[in-house]
Amino acid sequence: MGFKAFTRQDMRQLVVFALLVSAAVLGALLPVQAFAEGLPLINVTSAGKGGGQQYSLTLQLLALMTTLSLLPSLLLMMSAFVRIIIVLSLLRQALGTGQTPPNNVLVGLSLFLTLFIMEPVLNDVYKNAIVPYMNDKMSFDNALALAEKPIRTFMLHQTRGDDIALFMQIAHKGEPVSPETVPFMTLVPAFMTSELKSAFTIGFLIYIPFVVIDFIIASVLMSMGMMMLSPMMISMPFKLMLFVLVDGWGLIMGSLASSFVMN
Repeated sequence: MGFKAFTRQDMRQLVVFALLVSAAVLGALLPVQAFAEGLPLINVTSAGKGGGQQYSLTLQLLALMTTLSLLPSLLLMMSAFVRIIIVLSLLRQALGTGQTPPNNVLVGLSLFLTLFIMEPVLNDVYKNAIVPYMNDKMSFDNALALAEKPIRTFMLHQTRGDDIALFMQIAHKGEPVSPETVPFMTLVPAFMTSELKSAFTIGFLIYIPFVVIDFIIASVLMSMGMMMLSPMMISMPFKLMLFVLVDGWGLIMGSLASSFVMN
């Protein structure tokens, strides 16, 4: 089986995908009217020996390029990444293995598991927004609205109503008429708060069996008079053995993937 060559068309699709997703995020954070209407130009004139040369840059393009530098952080905060990386970090602390697995492994595992979970959302953005826009069958504004919708829907499905009500109360905006009317600037902190709650709840459930093992080992050592021996050093092999015997990694990955509401 051969590998498909990476062509310029594939590179163009990746660039358009990144631009459209970042535009969807920017369009959600900024008023839609400001994104759709014609914005003033920034004129830059460079003086040279052959005369001056003038360049024009719209504020829309300038804001879009600025968002691209913040795109990784924005997408990580508005995806499944936060919950996954926190749960895996708490799991490592519960096992008592120090820096094993290392941070690079946890981040890489969290990133690819995030892509696996977010695949329906990314496919929706690609099929309904990117492909029609690249084929000149849809305007940029319509593609932007269609790209924003699945991201917003995913966040609404994971966000608790209490968190949305809390931030709506803080912002003095009253109760939303429907979930679709929740402002994006309110939805993002509410989504992150809900993700933190879910992550720490899962982490608490993970900690329970390992705390029981630590308690048993500490009680046995105390009864034997081995007070100077660290219980953590003795309990870690038993925790690793328990984790391997119950297929811990499979259970953790399956539980994390199923903890997200996609429909």
